[in-house]
Amino acid sequence: MITIDDLVKRRGSTEILSGIGFQARPGRVTGFLGPNGAGKSSTLRILLGLDRATSGTALIGSVPFVQLRDPLATVGAMLDGSGAHRARTGRAHLRWVARSAGLPRGRVDEVLDMVGLTSAASRRVGSYSLGMARRLGLAAALLGDPEILILDEPVNGLDPDGIRWIRTFLREHAASGRTVLLSSHLMGELAETVDDVVVIHEGKVVADGTLDEITGSHRTLEDAFFALTTGNAP
Repeated sequence: MITIDDLVKRRGSTEILSGIGFQARPGRVTGFLGPNGAGKSSTLRILLGLDRATSGTALIGSVPFVQLRDPLATVGAMLDGSGAHRARTGRAHLRWVARSAGLPRGRVDEVLDMVGLTSAASRRVGSYSLGMARRLGLAAALLGDPEILILDEPVNGLDPDGIRWIRTFLREHAASGRTVLLSSHLMGELAETVDDVVVIHEGKVVADGTLDEITGSHRTLEDAFFALTTGNAP
């Protein structure tokens, strides 16, 4: 489980996060939504130990990310692209990640097959399309067979077939009892994927509930989102 509790982040006199709190639970896909600048990236960076909170807690299970004994087997994350050097091949990048975490080399070919990159594994990452780079980032996140996935814009650049594939994959991943926290601006796609929704606006959680609860009387999740963040549904 992911537990965010009373999280505050300040930079100088600016308060980026104002005491936000929510949970992402096992067996569920949780959508994390908000306009640009709402505080989503800051929340995820704190959760993954890449930034420090001013106060409050962000826990993986019962501990902060930095205290995990086996991080890659606990959390798989994809925030910005693949994170791979453009001159490396996709396979070489994954082998480097696997070796750094003490994972078996054979796991690399398994995740390449899972994300549909086997045929492109020997190509340099610099030649990858945006969608291929997202698949490589997901492959790296899956290397440790983690209990928790934290993904930011995972379908960015994917074609319709790739979007449908990742939707099915994430739902099956959650159905196996694992936790998925998913951030995206694609409301229609999120509505096809998530069980729960957290909406953040101006550093505060403005809605937290099941997809049906958040959508409520609105026609779509997108309409609900605009009503929550602007006060007006289109």
